[in-house]
Amino acid sequence: MSGGGGGGGGSPNNTEWRFNQTLRNVQGMLKGRSFPGKVLLTRRSEPLSPPDYSPRFENDHDEYEHNEGSHEGEGQSPGNSTDNASVKKSNLPSTSSPNSLPDAQGLVSGARATDSARIAKFTKELSRPAVILDKLRELSWSGVPPYMRPNIWRLLLGYAPPNKDRREGVLTRKRLEYVECVSQYYDIPDSERSDEEINMLRQVAVDCPRTVPDVTFFQNPQIQKSLERILYTWAIRHPASGYVQGINDLVTPFLVVFLSEHLEGNMDTWSMDNLSPQDISNIEADCYWCLSKFLDGMQDHYTFAQPGIQRLVFRLKELVRRIDEPVSKHIEEQGLEFLQFAFRWFNCLLIREIPFHLVTRLWDTYLAEGDYLPDFLVYISASFLLTWSDKLQKLEFQEMVMFLQHLPTRTWAHHELEMVLSRAYMWHTMFKSSPSHLAS
Repeated sequence: MSGGGGGGGGSPNNTEWRFNQTLRNVQGMLKGRSFPGKVLLTRRSEPLSPPDYSPRFENDHDEYEHNEGSHEGEGQSPGNSTDNASVKKSNLPSTSSPNSLPDAQGLVSGARATDSARIAKFTKELSRPAVILDKLRELSWSGVPPYMRPNIWRLLLGYAPPNKDRREGVLTRKRLEYVECVSQYYDIPDSERSDEEINMLRQVAVDCPRTVPDVTFFQNPQIQKSLERILYTWAIRHPASGYVQGINDLVTPFLVVFLSEHLEGNMDTWSMDNLSPQDISNIEADCYWCLSKFLDGMQDHYTFAQPGIQRLVFRLKELVRRIDEPVSKHIEEQGLEFLQFAFRWFNCLLIREIPFHLVTRLWDTYLAEGDYLPDFLVYISASFLLTWSDKLQKLEFQEMVMFLQHLPTRTWAHHELEMVLSRAYMWHTMFKSSPSHLAS
């Protein structure tokens, strides 16, 4: 990249300078195409508009690959594919062109997912007789209004069908099917379980109290029992992987989102006593099926030896080397292996690394990515790691290990998360046409 002179005379080792250089290059490459989310670091003389746009709809494939149902025999298309229809390769323009560009400070407010124009667009898409999933993904990439999340997540994952007339019937049938699964696999005495199943249930029971320990709500015994039923039933129905530690974390965004349909206010004030047994059963069923759909696209992340995650860790190492050679070289010189810190990132999809109140926003982007999520996770993780590029270069091995295990994200708000996502998008745009840098 060219060194460039403007923007305050930064040096090439300065994080903001490097990012602004990346931004300038990508602006030139995209020639006016839109960025998703908020771009929060720009040169003062070159503001960048953040309209609604998903990077994954300008892809190298002529159509989405259609996955013939989930591994559990469901006939619908899974959430990581569109509704039996191929989405053609397209260069989508911005869905809106603001007359006046808000300044960077205005973008930090975190209101992007709930401004009136975006709500109107979501409402329009959801009101169609059959939702156009690629348009819904495009909108959702930059954040979903919280009260719309339950319905939109069900649609993005393929759990609820796009056809409005079929939706209620399908959800009723799937929720009943979940109840039957719980009755068949969970609500039985240990005498009817194999030794392997007993051990699996014990491991699930041990992990549930450890799930998001810093969020009081998840210590509720009823929530932990729901988690246990969901996880054990999922593990029994997916024998190729069974239960793997970390999957318990992946249920939590779904639990919070589907509980929010029934409970109002802040999560700290929620009470399970306000829910009927039928409500709890439906929430569990929705979590179960959405988890199943979500993991269908990354099965080898949780099979023996977790080869999918190991593959992503290797690609992350190569990508960081390409983007920020000084950091890559320093990590290597200190003898730190990427597997030592990045394995947990990919295993739990960064849930343990950021404040829990930001997780559902992050997952809006995850679900909008669909089949492309494993690939994009590498870029998100690189962006996340290089947030602390300068800091890491000053640390020795033991200090670096401790730092990466306890990252200073506790005070993060939407500003920082949107920064990570925007930077990941830009790097993906730069490198997607030259994937050899990630070849194994």
